[in-house]
Amino acid sequence: MSNTVGGERGEAAQEPGVTFAGQADLKQLPIPDLEDTVKRYLLAVRPFQDDREWSSTQQAAQEFLQKEGPVLQDRLKRYAADKVSYIEQFWFDSYLNYDNPVVLNLNPFFLLEDDPTPARANQVTRAASLTISSLCFLRCLRRQELKPDMIRGAPLDMSQYRRLFGTARIPTAHGCEMRTDDKASHIVVLCRSQFYWFDVLDSNSDIIISEKDLAENFSAIIEDAHATPRAEAAKSAIGVLTSESRSVWADLRHQIASGPPGDNNRECLEIIDKALFVVCLDDTEPSDRAEVSENMLCGSYDIATGVQIGTCTNRWYDKLQLIICRNGSAGVNFEHTGVDGHTVLRFVSDIYTDTIMRFAKTINPAAPDLWPSTSPDPAKRDPESFGDVDSTPHKLEWRLNSDLTIGIRFAETRLSDLILQNEVKVLEYSGYGSNLIKQAGFSPDAFVQMAFQAAYYGLYGRIQSVYEPAMTKAFLHGRTEAIRSMTQESSNFVKRFCEDVRPQIKYDALQKACKRHTSITRECSAGQGQDRHLYALFKMWEQQQAEEKAQRRENDHISNGPTGSLRPRSASPGGESAVDMPALFADCGWDRLNNTILSTSNCGNPALRMFGFGPTSLDGFGIGYIIKENSISICAASKHRQTQRYLDTLAAYFLEIRVLLRQVEELRGESRLQHRRPEDKHKSARSGRRVVVEPTGQTEPDDDGGDGMLGGYGYFDIDSLARDVAKLASRQTHQESSLRRAGVGKRLRLGEY
Repeated sequence: MSNTVGGERGEAAQEPGVTFAGQADLKQLPIPDLEDTVKRYLLAVRPFQDDREWSSTQQAAQEFLQKEGPVLQDRLKRYAADKVSYIEQFWFDSYLNYDNPVVLNLNPFFLLEDDPTPARANQVTRAASLTISSLCFLRCLRRQELKPDMIRGAPLDMSQYRRLFGTARIPTAHGCEMRTDDKASHIVVLCRSQFYWFDVLDSNSDIIISEKDLAENFSAIIEDAHATPRAEAAKSAIGVLTSESRSVWADLRHQIASGPPGDNNRECLEIIDKALFVVCLDDTEPSDRAEVSENMLCGSYDIATGVQIGTCTNRWYDKLQLIICRNGSAGVNFEHTGVDGHTVLRFVSDIYTDTIMRFAKTINPAAPDLWPSTSPDPAKRDPESFGDVDSTPHKLEWRLNSDLTIGIRFAETRLSDLILQNEVKVLEYSGYGSNLIKQAGFSPDAFVQMAFQAAYYGLYGRIQSVYEPAMTKAFLHGRTEAIRSMTQESSNFVKRFCEDVRPQIKYDALQKACKRHTSITRECSAGQGQDRHLYALFKMWEQQQAEEKAQRRENDHISNGPTGSLRPRSASPGGESAVDMPALFADCGWDRLNNTILSTSNCGNPALRMFGFGPTSLDGFGIGYIIKENSISICAASKHRQTQRYLDTLAAYFLEIRVLLRQVEELRGESRLQHRRPEDKHKSARSGRRVVVEPTGQTEPDDDGGDGMLGGYGYFDIDSLARDVAKLASRQTHQESSLRRAGVGKRLRLGEY
């Protein structure tokens, strides 16, 4: 297995084939100008600071520009001189040195749409279909026939795809490592927390097993796994150890792997680490979208007679996982260190598309293939041509000592706690989607970002830090840059939206906020954001301090002699020289900016039903969203912070903003939001009464008279609504006093009760 972290300059030129053909032409991620970065930082923190905090942050920024900033900038440029990317190693380190559990903290999930072919609406056939499609994708990637990702006709960086298959996150005593086996040829299957494996590729990466044989393998695995009592399986659910803190998991993993060569536990661990991916056959049928989303994110919690029998233990969180439920619901949970959502999205989109196209070929054999070339039919191959492979399932059997058994027990209880400390809710808003938003003249992503902020402000009355990633794969080894969506313009909009002002004022504020968001997004995608640059400068400062500390120790050792005191002459009470952190990083603005309350990500296409991840702060929300043509799907997770109420507020906002757009239209005499069919301007010679055709894809009444969901009162106009309702009630009481009749109904005798 090879370590897949980092890269030196010139690496791209070594990649042949279609997939990596554009790597050599990609530019390096630029190091932004220091003054520009500081200006962007000040703009990013201003919305959630008062005047006193803002003054302090400005002073800290000015001091940084005059003192440490230029020194650290020069140091960063020297560091990046022989690197593919100035931020790449620091980015990996930030993930690999993270000690908290990866489940609910780092690993995202994708929930696929249901398979449109009725025959695959069950676990075994869906699992076989998705596995075959995944192997086709992998074969295409290894043969470098996979077309590169493109944007506006230009190729994007494809280096992340090397870390998609055969890759595992390995915990060690000094942090985690990423290891990839680019010759892997087998998969691992998990069922009821028990592990199985079998080969699926030959040495040429051709598929050696048919979809029918895969289904038979999965059926045999399910039958074998169900033969083991659940209580017994729970005691040996070694996969749950991957949900532990990384340091605890490192210790337990060392015990598993410390046996001599040929040791059973060690071999089992190597088989899992080197597997192409893990197929999780879940013994559950989630009843709604929130439940199935939670199952894909962290597994289900289900205690029976004191034993955890939920799917949360049927995982190996350190690898790419295909998850298939009994009812055929399927998704992906992936380790986030080596790959971003955009890369995994391409993978799941292609395998979903392939399942449809393979079904089409059963109807019309002339239907096109998604892949440039395909594997030979395994049934028609000479058995000798497969080589040293074994496509029969094998069960991994662990030898667990008391320490490992106790470790599994405690890991399960801590994971169960973690699951219960979080909640996952979904909103599938079908009122409108990107079509209507574009017709109204807005960027769909910016429009939805303003919705998140307005709903939060309407519920809590606070301006908080908001994060959205911008893809930087237009650059060599590019990952993401942070879009700080809360701007002065968006802050002004959410406040105006909640005030009793004219619709045009609210509309103008929304327009300015969306334009500003779009502008920032473009800057970030061009590598001109502030977060990654400032983080790299902070790491430069840490390196500088480490070098100076080592130099001081060496000098003190020389001056004091080998038997003298090693304590520096000018030291802090803790025994080390006191060093002041640069004012910019010690300022309250830096902490506020990096305490993300709304962590959001837009990642989706028609192949996905839902996408989500856990919150990144104790009092925050993790929000994954997919903007489709006529709907918006949102998955929100938090540590029980009124998540459902927040989504209800968001749905109310979507209704209210639609009313607002119509009001502005009416004032302008426009009707851009109505779907229009082409009509003849001249009188038709054909007879017949015209039939009114209502547009589809909208669930709320199209003609609401501008009244909105509360009879003309917006969700955020509750106070004015209450005042008017009180006036109406007063008038009704006066009118009804003369009409009141005392004799209506049977008079009750209290003595009877």
